[in-house]
Amino acid sequence: MKKQIRYEDIERFTTAFDAEPKNLLALNAVAKNGIGAVALSRAVVNRTDHTYSHLIETPEATSQEKSGRCWLFAGLNTLRLAAMKKMNLESFELSQAHLMFWDKLEKANFFLENIIETVDEPLDGRLVMWLLANSLPDGGQWDMFVNLVEKYGVVPKSVMPETNSSSDSRPMNVLLIAKLREYAWVLREMHERSASAKEMRQAKGEMMEEFYRMVSIHLGQPPSRFLWEWRDKDKEFHRHGEITPTEFSEQYVGFDLDETVCLINAPTKDKPYRRLYTVQYLGNVVGGHAVRYLNVDIKTLKKAAADMIVEGQAVWFGCDVGKMLEREMGILDLKVYDYELVYGTRFKLDKAGRLDYGHSRMTHAMVFTGVDLDDSDKPIKWRVENSWGTKLGDKGYMVMADSWFDEFLYEVMVSKKHLPPKLLEVLDTEPVVLPPWDPMGALARSN
Repeated sequence: MKKQIRYEDIERFTTAFDAEPKNLLALNAVAKNGIGAVALSRAVVNRTDHTYSHLIETPEATSQEKSGRCWLFAGLNTLRLAAMKKMNLESFELSQAHLMFWDKLEKANFFLENIIETVDEPLDGRLVMWLLANSLPDGGQWDMFVNLVEKYGVVPKSVMPETNSSSDSRPMNVLLIAKLREYAWVLREMHERSASAKEMRQAKGEMMEEFYRMVSIHLGQPPSRFLWEWRDKDKEFHRHGEITPTEFSEQYVGFDLDETVCLINAPTKDKPYRRLYTVQYLGNVVGGHAVRYLNVDIKTLKKAAADMIVEGQAVWFGCDVGKMLEREMGILDLKVYDYELVYGTRFKLDKAGRLDYGHSRMTHAMVFTGVDLDDSDKPIKWRVENSWGTKLGDKGYMVMADSWFDEFLYEVMVSKKHLPPKLLEVLDTEPVVLPPWDPMGALARSN
């Protein structure tokens, strides 16, 4: 029989609380100032600095505004460094609205294909409910970013700038999602009337034309060609002439996306290390790359990331940014808040426990652009390029303690050349398929 809270229980709780004067002090302080201000550790604040043994020169931090496009910003912030080097530019930004447009269109098609594939599944079953709940997220993963760049290329931000809807995506998303769920209803009703898959896909073609119109009204139509000319940091003028987005990506970015791999650190019992994983119904481009992760121990993941930075290559990564973050100062540190002192209790879940019990998962993507290595080449802290503008942290750049990396970082994009041969062999194996709701199916979407 379930036990209710009794009045004598409450009396016991109250007596224990009042017996410790520190509890009253904590109550008064937190009630007036908030838990963040009271628990903030001055020791951590005082020892935090933005000096690194290995630093990649980068331009001003970007801003995703009120949207969940961190993964696109992080990906494009990685690519723009290659473009700046090729074109001898001091500052440069690639269009996030361009890839956002194609991502919305591709995700709509991906969703509708999944609806057609699952028409025999019960509407109130977990799978269809999951599909409907995740029909058109702003968020994404590294392999989804690769799909968009390989298919649609990239363009300078000046060619397709931001719109109100790209910078504040929620009003647009509400309407687009409403339309997609309507389409799902129509397709499932067609199936109930014994329509064939061919007939449903014919209907889907008309739906996609309408959806394209809606997205274009919000984000504008991406250019098929554009005139490209620029003046480099030495004041020398260059004119290429007309170019397509894919040609621009190949000629002026030249980042070898095929040589990248996504490493994850998921120390749960159901995911052995040195295995390849994918997630069912996770993706954006039908016929594109499946999202694939190589699960490794944190030491292997960390070494590959540090080697990339030492080589001068920025690293896209995904983490749970909301945990132990001092946002204004841009500090990611396990000791930045001393909650144990305030509450008189420890938080004991480890990384695996937080994943298993739904307390943590990847929520945000950013870019490593520096690392501070000690005399033994062990990381002390990491420089993080965020996409929340220039007002937070060190002009938009954050500092991550290495211990925070261990606990709340879940994946990194690295070059295959930084992996040992035995791990490279794993990339040729058949991936273990995880269910859609697995923690590793989370999308980077924080803003």
